[in-house]
Amino acid sequence: MALTLACMTTLEPGDTGVAAEAETPPENPLAAVTGEGVLGRSYRALSVGIVSVVLLIAFEATAVGTAMPVAARELDGVSLYAFAFSGYFTTSLFGMVLAGQWSDRKGPLGALTTGIAAFAAGLLLSGTAGVMWLFIAGRAVQGLGGGLVIVALYVVVGRAYPERLRAAIMAAFAASWVVPSVVGPLAAGAVTEQLGWRWVFVGIPVLVVFPVALALPQIRRLAGGAVKEGERDVEGGRRRIRLALGISLGAGLLQYAAQDLRWVSAVPGLLGVALLVPAVRGLLPRGTYRAARGLPSVVLLRGVAAGSFIAAESFVPLMLVTQRGLSPTMAGFSLAAGGVTWALGSSVQARARMEPYRERMMTFGMVVVALSIAAAPAVLIDAVPVWTLAVVWAFGCFGMGLVISSTSVLLLHLSAPEEAGTNSAALQISDALSNVVLLAGGGAAFAALGGGTVAHASAVSGGGSHPGAFAAVFLPMAGVALVGAWVTTRVRAAHP
Repeated sequence: MALTLACMTTLEPGDTGVAAEAETPPENPLAAVTGEGVLGRSYRALSVGIVSVVLLIAFEATAVGTAMPVAARELDGVSLYAFAFSGYFTTSLFGMVLAGQWSDRKGPLGALTTGIAAFAAGLLLSGTAGVMWLFIAGRAVQGLGGGLVIVALYVVVGRAYPERLRAAIMAAFAASWVVPSVVGPLAAGAVTEQLGWRWVFVGIPVLVVFPVALALPQIRRLAGGAVKEGERDVEGGRRRIRLALGISLGAGLLQYAAQDLRWVSAVPGLLGVALLVPAVRGLLPRGTYRAARGLPSVVLLRGVAAGSFIAAESFVPLMLVTQRGLSPTMAGFSLAAGGVTWALGSSVQARARMEPYRERMMTFGMVVVALSIAAAPAVLIDAVPVWTLAVVWAFGCFGMGLVISSTSVLLLHLSAPEEAGTNSAALQISDALSNVVLLAGGGAAFAALGGGTVAHASAVSGGGSHPGAFAAVFLPMAGVALVGAWVTTRVRAAHP
């Protein structure tokens, strides 16, 4: 699940920040008469194509965390480990905003095809990289493509499917993450051991050709074209792109400063903050970072939950491989159950009888997440069985299932119809920005305590020599998750 949340949260219904603005075409007359579903004759090719794209993105996202420790060691880049994750998040944030404006002005087809091409190019660049910085550059290109694809796909859903079918295709998107979250780490571990980590990256671009070829003609027919000229806020769109660019550049500079622990790094760090602050203030609801009641706290909670969990989970495979001598396959297996428990948590919060207890569920979920993150470093003790981490992390994923889905529900509940797109975009920005900032902090702590010098040998238990570097990542993230438990008490508006 190391990158599942990074993409999965952007695939929550209503989170594109643009779908609410897209023009919905009239329902297909034949579909209206026959009452056909998403796999009916009118929609079958489109549904299979776009769900397959999501499935492959989900598989790649869950597989990367398993292959990453081996890639970092072979490229002598363990000290830059966090960059490989945060580079993806940084550029995907800009890609999301760009895709929204592009889709509104010219339709989603261009954003989708460009995004898929960039995603594939980034995978190939990382898979063939000979040094860590080139690997990270590939991840950044991949993130830009992923951001374009995710938003464009939801614009396609908003335009191509009638209202009665959207819930079904959204459910298919969500279901596309369950199997990869279970199988992905195991398959990636086996490929890494038998063929090498590079095949985890270079194999996906070939597989994505068929679903894209199947879906593109239907996307052009059912979802092509721009919205009416009068419905577009061109200047507002340009401003949002400028602000998103400021966030991406600022987050990248902050991440660089956090990894390069010299005093001269204060310069890019301060410049990054100078770019981030005004951009964040312009894109997030007023009062977000003081946890004002209602919508601002919902947006803040999404970032706190996602950032703390991903920052911690990104280091789980590396910890198991270098400190306990697990193979990449077994390290991936420790995260496999999380996909099932995450889905279980999401289904629990969706039950109608649980609605009166939503805030309590969210508080409980964040406490469970905090305890899971705090308990994970216990496997650094040789006497603690490694399998306990799989159990602990499964509980943490259950808590995340309660919280993440609930933030989407509350966001739409607290948003007027004309504000749903803007507020959904703010939710994404909080999510992606927190991922970058907390990964930067975790990566800096990891590097400062000698994480970059962990032993290259992983076949022998206890191969790593700096377990404290891992504890310095997990324990602060547990504290951040506890702050999220407090934020859950402020998600209801004082005056509904």
